[in-house]
Amino acid sequence: MDMLKQKFIDKASALGAEVKEILREHGERQVDKVTVSQVYGGMRGIKSMVWEPSALDPEEGIRFRGYAISELSRLLPTADGDAEPLPEGLFWLMLVGEVPTREEVRWVTDQWTRRSNVPSYVFKTLDAMPVEAHPMSQLTVAVMAMQQTSIFARRYAEGMNRTEYWDATYEDTMNLLARLPRVAAYIYRRTYFKGDHIPPDISLDWAGNFAHMLGISHPDFKSLMRLYLTIHADHEGGNASAHATHLVGSTLSDAYLSFAAGMNALAGPLHGLANQEVIKWIFQMMDALGTREPSEKQIEDYVRSTLSAGQVIPGYGHAVLRKPDPRFMAQRDFAERYIKDSPIVDTVWNIYKIVPPILQSLGKVSNPWPNVDAHSGALLVHYGMDQYSFYTVLFGVSRAMGVLAALCWSRALSLPLERPKSVTTAWIKKYLAAQPS
Repeated sequence: MDMLKQKFIDKASALGAEVKEILREHGERQVDKVTVSQVYGGMRGIKSMVWEPSALDPEEGIRFRGYAISELSRLLPTADGDAEPLPEGLFWLMLVGEVPTREEVRWVTDQWTRRSNVPSYVFKTLDAMPVEAHPMSQLTVAVMAMQQTSIFARRYAEGMNRTEYWDATYEDTMNLLARLPRVAAYIYRRTYFKGDHIPPDISLDWAGNFAHMLGISHPDFKSLMRLYLTIHADHEGGNASAHATHLVGSTLSDAYLSFAAGMNALAGPLHGLANQEVIKWIFQMMDALGTREPSEKQIEDYVRSTLSAGQVIPGYGHAVLRKPDPRFMAQRDFAERYIKDSPIVDTVWNIYKIVPPILQSLGKVSNPWPNVDAHSGALLVHYGMDQYSFYTVLFGVSRAMGVLAALCWSRALSLPLERPKSVTTAWIKKYLAAQPS
């Protein structure tokens, strides 16, 4: 180990031990309006930002403008012959707070179709990357390449009045949302199918066309994409991808720069990358057990061995939720309607029976229930998309609707540059010493 690295780890280890002792003794003491534990704990639960499109309740789960997912499945317009809501309708709801009519949803579909042309240099930029590059890295590069077309950036350079910031942001939002399925499908086909690309079908809706360009022909897969892109669209503003988009947007970076930041956050293993970790863990379990249809007893034994090895069960637990994630339940309902006798789906349901009681018995887990990631991979595998390193890109295409709707609101409300106050551990120690115990 080089001398600088050694000195750093020595210092960090010493301070880390000191911080643990501070938290043990003073974690619940207040520093201004928050506790010491919250200062060190990633701002968990501190109400300090405005986010209009959605709110997250620990018991009820996500609500989009006050509507639960189960309500949206009844209220939002659907494609002809399909029961699943169209994501275009959810975007309308998140942006203006009203459930749209079929005509209004068709208008959004038409707008996104008209705006969906991707500059050719974006594809050339992607083709210059190693085909082995993670799909999320490719997505961020493509979004950054499209920033050259930002209307906000151009109009700001021309001296746009601040009362017009929302207008330019809306235009960038509509253009970026329109292009994302084409870009994501291009990444999928170049990465896994040797660049055998599929032209768009402009007669289809946003999610249906995305499914078409991915190349999965089963008609139910279009239904799944409509559901998937709807339920993953937003999860209040405190999650990492939403907060990163909001933070960068507060600097007046345009929608492309802001969304790229959010996607870099989504790519983290503690956030959106978790969806690929779930299916990876299930595949590893099946390989270890030597069967694609493990029994409940085999699953229980494998879960216990995973936990005893100090590892987590991916797809279980959530920072806020204290009940099964309604997004998990929506996917389970989809599987019950569309899928019969699928070993991978049956395994997910058996895991759902087994894991929560085990986690509850440990007495250390505040939320033993499945989150959205626990089911999504199994549905995708059932329809032939077993390239799990691509799953987070699907998540990102959906999440764009929520974070960009919120960015429009940030500009319309003239929300300020986000600038929390940071402190050092030395400051914490000095503050605590000056306060009565």
